[in-house]
Amino acid sequence: MVDAFDVTINLHGVSDSEAADLVLANKLDIAIDLNGHTSGARPALFARKIAPIQVNYLGYAGTSGAQFYDALIGDEIVIPLEHQAHYSEPIVYLPNSFFPVDTSIPVESFGALPSRTSQDLPEAGFIFACFNNSYKITPHIFDLWMSLLKEVSGSVLWLSKPSPRALLNLQKEAENRGVDSSRLIFATRTPGRSEHLSRLRLADLFLDTPNYNAHATAADALWAGLPVLTQIGNTFAGRVAASQISAMGLNELIADSEAEYIAKALEFARQPETLKSIREKLEVNRAHTPLFNTKQYVKDLESLYIDLLNKAKLH
Repeated sequence: MVDAFDVTINLHGVSDSEAADLVLANKLDIAIDLNGHTSGARPALFARKIAPIQVNYLGYAGTSGAQFYDALIGDEIVIPLEHQAHYSEPIVYLPNSFFPVDTSIPVESFGALPSRTSQDLPEAGFIFACFNNSYKITPHIFDLWMSLLKEVSGSVLWLSKPSPRALLNLQKEAENRGVDSSRLIFATRTPGRSEHLSRLRLADLFLDTPNYNAHATAADALWAGLPVLTQIGNTFAGRVAASQISAMGLNELIADSEAEYIAKALEFARQPETLKSIREKLEVNRAHTPLFNTKQYVKDLESLYIDLLNKAKLH
């Protein structure tokens, strides 16, 4: 990535005042905050107005609450028009999903499908999966997932392996809800992303967490050909998966309510032909819809930046 730039400056350990002076000396046209309120954030730099145009983009799924950004980049699903009043920044839209995805590992290079036993999965039975971080799993969504396991005989829930304490808590909470904890399968970290993408194909349905969606995790699942079922929420963080899924033309995987989320999950688990048709549609759309068209995404993003510059010149 460094090779793509004429100049790179490492600001780690540099004070906000010194960092701002360094940035200002380089006379940027646009400064883009890729952190927002996340680890490593430097909002104090943007508060010092380090460029004529300052943009909040990607790193934080929501508004900064600050007045020193000239734009926040989203799309019409993550930030519907009626939600704009809740953002401190002016909203600018990309034409498709705002979320850039990683297609650096071609589908053709995934290799042979690993066996279920190699991943500690049962040889038979429906596999629900959720590889989101465990902090996204609320007691309520866990209630719903356990109800699905009870309804779908022989099914399991495949989760990303969390910390030892979180793992024990999840097992205990499953037992408290009347589900044998052995039906929770915990996936360990793979040596590389390619192995992870390959094993995702073993799952039947990815269950999203409605309050705080899968973001890159959803994109990985879709890239691997795994259908992602989401319930669209009322916040930016709760609408990201719907943004991605919509950009693939798979709106049948977006539930508008909790009842519909459960109904769709049960339908896909009980009607193999319905799920098969969804997977086939996903495979086709993956190659022909905007979500994984990285070149088009770059063009759209560059056009957005140019538009911001042109509008700024008019003022």
